[in-house]
Amino acid sequence: MNVILFGATGMIGRGVLRECLRDDSVDRVLAIGRTPLGLTHPKLRERVQEDPSDLSAPELDLAAYDACFFCLGVSSVGMKEEAYRRVTHDLTLAVARPLAAANPRLTFVYVSGEGTDSTGQGRSMWARVKGRTENDLLQLPFRAYMFRPGIVQPVRGVPSKTRLYRTLYAVTAPLIPLVRRIAPDLVITSEALGRAMIAVASPGTEVTGRILRPKDINRLGAPATRHN
Repeated sequence: MNVILFGATGMIGRGVLRECLRDDSVDRVLAIGRTPLGLTHPKLRERVQEDPSDLSAPELDLAAYDACFFCLGVSSVGMKEEAYRRVTHDLTLAVARPLAAANPRLTFVYVSGEGTDSTGQGRSMWARVKGRTENDLLQLPFRAYMFRPGIVQPVRGVPSKTRLYRTLYAVTAPLIPLVRRIAPDLVITSEALGRAMIAVASPGTEVTGRILRPKDINRLGAPATRHN
């Protein structure tokens, strides 16, 4: 399959990219973003542009891609709802709409978050905006899956780009084994998240529902023999 990846410089996106490059079922990856990855690989093509949502260039050939893994996102801390909506909902839909028009058979995977509010009536601003984004994506004419991970543990040298998150991961890392014992499906590794995305985009994978929570992601992201 051919994959378009957004957010490959972030912790989740970097983990997804790693799995795409390792997986024999992925032939080509186009990473679109504002910042160069500093990485070369025979499968990888990179497009650096100020506006990641601008997919108007004819050479992109959107119909040639089978899946889009959308891992682009920002923290809502300190942001007003209007600004957060622009960089979360509006940017995501600006990418999704032309992809759906170019290829209705495409699989679009959106990284949302556990606690997302699909009703749009909750008190949490980020949850409402994410919920509206999910709802609008699910109305588009392609195969859309909403990933709602809980705790994402970076592995295989995949760092977080945010200093605060790097500090939190370092402080909480010793507690992860305990959390896994108490609530094994709450923690998802960046590796499993990437494998799960590839799985939902692969023909023949059994997927129940379009909103996938930590237990579903861990099941789909279990190690598979096709990985090198």
